[in-house]
Amino acid sequence: MPDVFKFFAPEESCLGVDIGTTSIKIVEVKKGKERPEFVNYAYLESSGYLARANQALQTSSLKLFESEVAEFLKVALYELKPQTKDAFASLPPFAAFIAALDFPDMSPGEVQKSLAFQAKQYIPMPVSEVAIDWVKAGDFEDDKGFKHQEVLLVSVPKEQIIRYQRLFKLVGLNLKSLEIESLSLARILSAGDPTPTVIVDIGSRSTNIVFVENGQLKFNSQSDFAGASLTQALSSSLSINPLRAEELKKERGIVGVGPNYELSTLMLPFLDAIINEVKKAEYAYRNQFPSLAKVERVVLSGGGANLLGIEKYFAGEFNLPVVKAAPLTRFNYKPEVEPVVAELNPIMSVALGLTFKAGF
Repeated sequence: MPDVFKFFAPEESCLGVDIGTTSIKIVEVKKGKERPEFVNYAYLESSGYLARANQALQTSSLKLFESEVAEFLKVALYELKPQTKDAFASLPPFAAFIAALDFPDMSPGEVQKSLAFQAKQYIPMPVSEVAIDWVKAGDFEDDKGFKHQEVLLVSVPKEQIIRYQRLFKLVGLNLKSLEIESLSLARILSAGDPTPTVIVDIGSRSTNIVFVENGQLKFNSQSDFAGASLTQALSSSLSINPLRAEELKKERGIVGVGPNYELSTLMLPFLDAIINEVKKAEYAYRNQFPSLAKVERVVLSGGGANLLGIEKYFAGEFNLPVVKAAPLTRFNYKPEVEPVVAELNPIMSVALGLTFKAGF
């Protein structure tokens, strides 16, 4: 089995494939002279989960519904008609176990040996059943002058890796590598920017909370409060079809004035739940690594970032600058893409981050 965390550089173009809980996002990117070129994209979303809560492409219990995902991928690829079969895919945060560990200043070889010995203390399943890697997240000095390094232990069940390999082979793609979403988000939304940032990636069924600095993943948390929570609140309170509730959510958001005021009041408790999860994660982050810099900015990503009024609301709750993810600023693209860039930016962040790591 190939190393799950190792990247193999493609030739001239590649695909970034983000398989979410209810949607599939694919981007095709090729090398450019100065910046990579965003060639094409496919976005396919299942609406079945709105009517049946147990219907999804994959779940936090590590179920991956391979036949359904394969059909979705085939449809997306048929429409996309990519010029390459080389694919770089992401794993959702709930498919991996990530632990932030404090090590004294030591060589990479010494860290590797130490982790190999200590891993079983942190991983909630037999070490023989997981693929293990680690990422150095930074250095810091404690109040006594001793140097430390923050290390993220990352483990993925081998069975999950095998499922992805089988799935991509089934649809005719060459799976070059798998990477957890958090690393892709950190790279594409923070690389080259030293600002300590929390990325709040709001998907349909889960919210990924990623603390980054200088493009490095520092800490990671995950919540089951997400976009579907807001939709279900509207559906139940207004006694309307979940599909209609989803439409209303996207059309009116939480602007909170006039006829939209009632909709806002129905959704805000669940948006507050997401915000509270971010604050809890930040407390855990600060408690474990008190010497690291405080968060200075919030970046909203995922489909939930397109909710009207969400940036202003988050800014009021955090008293920090809040911006929507804009990964396409790192790519060249054709003028006809411009009208949809604002909407695509947060949705395609993970997929674009995968291609950015691939050398584009």
